Amino acid sequence: MAVTIRPSRPDDGASVVDIWRRAVDATHEFLSSADREAIAAEVAAFLPAAPLWLAVDDADRPSGFMLLNDSHMEALFIDPRSHGRGIGRALVTHGLSLHPRMTTDVNEQNTRAMEFYQHLGFVRTGRSERDSQGRPYPLIHLRFQGR
Repeated sequence: MAVTIRPSRPDDGASVVDIWRRAVDATHEFLSSADREAIAAEVAAFLPAAPLWLAVDDADRPSGFMLLNDSHMEALFIDPRSHGRGIGRALVTHGLSLHPRMTTDVNEQNTRAMEFYQHLGFVRTGRSERDSQGRPYPLIHLRFQGR
């Protein structure tokens, strides 16, 4: 499957929210139901208008997205149906081409994501007891160091 990276457009909103929901359901089993619903409402209000980088197939269908805030990757979500196809790597590589000293945070409970980032050359730089909204989900802070 060929992957193209492009900026998001207003008509991508429903697709990216759907990718987020499927990805979180597949990888964030540690979230409480109440927190999952509260975060989903925040995401649905914010994500469609956010300046995202999308991974799209030959038919321009999104299969993953990344949100960068300067050199910090705020979000990377891949449709679970596309896991293992190099889409996350392609998005991160694109982000690194823009910001070679990119940083990100990963939920401590999301061990698969932590392994993914470490495999790509990210190293741990710290830990927070709570996520950025103050919820009790510890974050591991990472910075790209290279391999």
